[in-house]
Amino acid sequence: MPVPAQLSPPFFAVPADLDTRYADAVEIDELDRQVTHALRINGRAGYREIGAVLGVSDQTVARRYRRLRAEAGVRVVSVPNPIRLGYETWLIRLRTAPESAPRIAGALARRPDTGWVSITSGGTEIACMARVPASADRETLLLQKLPRTPRVTSVSAHCVIHQFVGGAVGPDLHDDALTAEQITALTPARPPQGSDRPATRLTPADAPLLEALAQDGRLGYAELAAAAGWPESTTRRRVQELFESGALYTDVEIDVELYGFRAPVLLWLTVSPSRLAAVGAALRAHEEVVFAAATTGPTNVQALVVCRDMPELYRYLTEKLGSLDGVERIESEPLLHNVKQLGTVR
Repeated sequence: MPVPAQLSPPFFAVPADLDTRYADAVEIDELDRQVTHALRINGRAGYREIGAVLGVSDQTVARRYRRLRAEAGVRVVSVPNPIRLGYETWLIRLRTAPESAPRIAGALARRPDTGWVSITSGGTEIACMARVPASADRETLLLQKLPRTPRVTSVSAHCVIHQFVGGAVGPDLHDDALTAEQITALTPARPPQGSDRPATRLTPADAPLLEALAQDGRLGYAELAAAAGWPESTTRRRVQELFESGALYTDVEIDVELYGFRAPVLLWLTVSPSRLAAVGAALRAHEEVVFAAATTGPTNVQALVVCRDMPELYRYLTEKLGSLDGVERIESEPLLHNVKQLGTVR
């Protein structure tokens, strides 16, 4: 979740207090957590670079990543950074006729401008995130294509006006698998969020390259050159330019259920405007929160929380979230099925 690693959510981050007793299909040890954390810091770091920081061989890192990808749903993806590119991010809620949600969600997931798509609320509601340039493109998506989709009974769209947690904002602060020194050693050089340096603009010619990186953010330059139809030297320069300017970033997708977290829930909050910043800062400090943003609309904050089970969600709502000054109303939607996280549909 994505992690919506995507929305980037990503999309789903692994909380620092990961307890492998709850994992059904895979056993996650400390080195696995360190490799995953390293990839979230720098998804394109070489196995040798990661191994040098972790104190293991590059073969060990490669073997661990291949196992995590095959058995635990871990995947590095590279996606456009809407904050640096000046794109608008829209959080969209669609209510559908019964049994129509899977087909509509699948169609949304195949769109290149959607970052995550999930089915919620008993299978009759879809939540998705769309990245669009601040132009007339949003009118096509929001005013024409979605409302005219057969079997959609209602649509509401919320524009993100400030992101507190997740995706391009930066790695999860609660993941403590790596030390501060290790994080510094792996962090790639790029302009910080809010930098005055403009990001390199994306062009239509970049589309095949972006599609390949959204499928596998760790593809080598030879593979990316074949996908883009460019010489390898040109591909290398372009990829480095896009990452170094902040136009692209990497994130990590994770199947959270295999890590023992069976209660991912979307929250739509109504917060007093004067308390938005304070509530956002508090959400950033909550280890259950993997995405949070202030939005337009009748509710003004959306958050994605990942808990082990519904009793843990209850404790979070009553002991942490409900006690925040300024939170006036909470609407919750359990995520029943994640159709798409950050990258392309696999």
